[in-house]
Amino acid sequence: MSRLAGKIAIVTGAGSGIGAATVELFRREGATVVGADLKGADVACDAGEEEQVRALVEQVVADHGGLDVFFANAGVSGGFDSLFEQDAATWAEILRINLIGPFLAIKYAAPAMKAKGRGSIIATASVAGLRSGAGGPAYSASKAGVINLVKVAATQLAGANIRVNAICPGLIETGMTQFIYDRARQKGQEAAIGHLNPLKRGGEPVEIANAALFLASDEASYVNGQAIVVDGGLSASHPFNHQSYGRTST
Repeated sequence: MSRLAGKIAIVTGAGSGIGAATVELFRREGATVVGADLKGADVACDAGEEEQVRALVEQVVADHGGLDVFFANAGVSGGFDSLFEQDAATWAEILRINLIGPFLAIKYAAPAMKAKGRGSIIATASVAGLRSGAGGPAYSASKAGVINLVKVAATQLAGANIRVNAICPGLIETGMTQFIYDRARQKGQEAAIGHLNPLKRGGEPVEIANAALFLASDEASYVNGQAIVVDGGLSASHPFNHQSYGRTST
């Protein structure tokens, strides 16, 4: 298949999980992809360091003649400590990677894309950025910031033919969430993973990669400034007890 034929793409957080799945999928769909991460990717890059992101974009443009897609996927969890257990330094580091990282991606990718007259920038947000209960305080705040950031960026890039969107994953088995899966398996509770969403399961990295593929492709040519939720229906309602809700089984 060739939904991204001829496109040049950067994917951060490419060393594992969603990023690695996206690199593989984009390449299968015809794109030239540079995967970036602290380790385990094509290029070593700290997605929250301005000079490294600038250099990454400049190198890709020099090597491949331009840039069409930037998937700002790199992120950290920061754990589940409460507001009163975290300190300002912890918040600053989580925001540096999760929110400043996508900002830097937009700042440096957009001019390169303007030179080609089009482009797609995608950022990984989270359902934790939509409401409380899906992540730690700093993580949740950073992802809420990403959701607003793509809206602001889409507006400020008006007329440039550069689309900026976010993906909000639910529970996905990645390095960041591996402890949740491992703990459930150790307790024999694997069937309970993802039980709060209507699909009754956790997600796979490739299911987020598929959403990124859509947003990167020309099929999403009129999708801009949006936060696309991919969570098995988790955020469609407040959590409730299905057995006592009175629903009709099929």
